[in-house]
Amino acid sequence: MNNTKILLAEDDNNLGILLRNYLAAKNYETSLFINGSLALEAFSTKQFGLCILDIMMPEMDGLTLAREIRLSNPLIPIIFLTAKNQKEDIIDGFKSGADDYITKPFSMEELLYRIEAILRRTTNPVVHKKDESYIIGGYSFDSLKQMLIYKDQSIKLTTKESELLELLCRHGNEILERNYALKTIWIDDNYFNARSMDVYITRLRKYLRKDPSVKILNIHGRGYKLIS
Repeated sequence: MNNTKILLAEDDNNLGILLRNYLAAKNYETSLFINGSLALEAFSTKQFGLCILDIMMPEMDGLTLAREIRLSNPLIPIIFLTAKNQKEDIIDGFKSGADDYITKPFSMEELLYRIEAILRRTTNPVVHKKDESYIIGGYSFDSLKQMLIYKDQSIKLTTKESELLELLCRHGNEILERNYALKTIWIDDNYFNARSMDVYITRLRKYLRKDPSVKILNIHGRGYKLIS
């Protein structure tokens, strides 16, 4: 049995049962909930390793549920299920901390691939340089603990924030190619993942703004450059 327990929130009962049975056949213990309120109640009492959330649900939608989940566990991977015409909801989902999305209709194999890709990233983070810490201007960044420290203030980064900041550090004062970063962290360099990375870059800039000498520059047509 796979050790990862999945929380599945899907108000379409037929689809939910189909997904739960498929994931169970792939050795993922999956708990199905038909609305966001029931899912949040279960999340507060049980241990899960990954969440799959439909965006449009009664009582509590997937975006609200994701924000509530993030309050108690900022690092748990979240995948959104969404209709093709909900582009703005997808962007809002990434802003709420989602790791990936999948549009309906989708194949079970695609969902399984995305689950496995996320679990590979979160259980085996992308770390090539074994240094535990980087100095970024007045900041200290501990890549193993995922902590960004400025004077007496500490920020606990999410896995993706930490992976992206580490890539920028490893390419310090050099250009981090956009497609390379996308394929390294997000696996796929599609439009939505690119928009997701933009959101994470904005977050990192906000975290680093206390030191005016530290900047993440946009290099038009190529990527980003961290300077300090």
